[in-house]
Amino acid sequence: MSSTYHDKKEQWKKEADKVTERFPERKDTFETSSHIEIDRLYTPEKLDEQYVEKSGFPGQFPYTRGIQPTMYRSRYWTMRQYAGFGSAKETNERFRYLLEQGQTGLSVAFDLPTQIGYDSDDPMAEGEVGKVGVAIDSLADMETLFDQIPLDKVSTSMTINAPASVLLCMYIAVGEKQGVSKDKLTGTIQNDILKEYIARGTYIYPPKPSMRIITDIFSYCYKEVPRFNTISISGYHIREAGATAVQELAFTIANGMAYVDAALKSGLEVDQFAPRLAFFFNAHNQFFEEVAKFRAARRIWAKIMKDHYKAENPKSWKLRFHTQTGGSTLTAQQPDNNIVRVAIQALSAVMGGTQSLHTNSRDEALALPTEESARIALRTQQIIANESGVADTVDPLGGSYYVEHLTDKMEEEVNQYLEQIRDLGGAVQAVEEGFMQREIHHAAYEAQKNIENGDDIIVGLNQFQIDEEVNPELLRVDETLEKNQIKKTEDIRNTRDQAKVEQALDQIKQASHDEHTNLMPLILEAVKAYATVGEICNVLRKEYGEYTGM
Repeated sequence: MSSTYHDKKEQWKKEADKVTERFPERKDTFETSSHIEIDRLYTPEKLDEQYVEKSGFPGQFPYTRGIQPTMYRSRYWTMRQYAGFGSAKETNERFRYLLEQGQTGLSVAFDLPTQIGYDSDDPMAEGEVGKVGVAIDSLADMETLFDQIPLDKVSTSMTINAPASVLLCMYIAVGEKQGVSKDKLTGTIQNDILKEYIARGTYIYPPKPSMRIITDIFSYCYKEVPRFNTISISGYHIREAGATAVQELAFTIANGMAYVDAALKSGLEVDQFAPRLAFFFNAHNQFFEEVAKFRAARRIWAKIMKDHYKAENPKSWKLRFHTQTGGSTLTAQQPDNNIVRVAIQALSAVMGGTQSLHTNSRDEALALPTEESARIALRTQQIIANESGVADTVDPLGGSYYVEHLTDKMEEEVNQYLEQIRDLGGAVQAVEEGFMQREIHHAAYEAQKNIENGDDIIVGLNQFQIDEEVNPELLRVDETLEKNQIKKTEDIRNTRDQAKVEQALDQIKQASHDEHTNLMPLILEAVKAYATVGEICNVLRKEYGEYTGM
């Protein structure tokens, strides 16, 4: 750096100090939600001059600036609104509405009983059928869900974990009934059980058999469903549980490494499954930190896959991710403010190079979104894409002194966490010992304390309140749905070939402890015979037992 540079910097510091004598800065210390201190100014001396090594070019290792050379100049991200409520028929109508409005991919939300492998007529499902997502009991429901939606022309993401194998088999079976072969299906199953133990809770089986089912899915899809992403390793729910941005990224990548390790242990080669690994991140309110998080994620994963796992296929090095705006940031107070929050968060995901995006609706702190709210959320993405100009160049914030510094700092702190987890024996062991859970609980406590004492301002919640709240029109799930869904499931049981179902379930039982037999073809046969989600999961529940937590 030249002497002129240093002279001008010293002059600036003196002038800044004079200003702060009259107008003190708002805080003694500025920091991100991950407690990364934010300097007043970032200048070129903060950057490593080894540009190619650290940032590189888009589409080239280490992918800091994006996984495609032209990014959104060639094709926008997939606009994939998460939807599902009530019955398969109602959700099908919402899907078709969103596709008519310009959505480019489907994202299915399942109700709580489906997520934990219970049928709608199970006593455990009482009062929850169709409430937080769509109720799916049998292949008949899946056929209704995708009625008049050609599966060879739409990409579908399914937020399902413990019963992911069953729901994927149902999707495959619907495709076959439509005349769409398995190799033409595209989409993603979440299938990330580790984060369920850490943050979300919709697990069924203990970790070991759960990991076996996941690797069976990897192996089966590599051969039979090659265009489907076999896992979406989720940081979203980790962040929703109260994690910082650094923790979200560190714990998600640690989980990703655990899945790679399990697949390798099962006999798969890294380049057979790694290109179909996908990630799922949260977009929160601190705009620059979120952009840096996405950029750092790509760089960290690329180095891990190339240097640690020795993957040779460049597709194995690329971290592809879906983003959803932060549900936990939405407020029930002044819900229209959520439209602004979501827009800022969505912009950070686009500036960070996401491959697909869901924007939350303004009323989701109160209920499932209405049709109008879902449309506004989708329009938010379309305005960013078509009116803002941010998609016209690749990595538009690349080279920002601040963003580059934050990206480097994020990478450094994530790697410190990864070392800790490695010392504990890996992510599975860290989960079983409660390490990640404790870290998240501490971060969540600190964040809540800052809101309650007013250090962090939430507009409309702890400042800028209004005396009267407008009660928006909310979506209400029809209370008769549960009875109708139970009757539909009973009708299926009464009309199917019961002997065929029992034979298929018995084959799953026999293979459940034989790790040399892939469960997926057996589950697919059971699904085609109209065995229900609960029946299939109960067979494995009986054989593997249920995980009861710490």
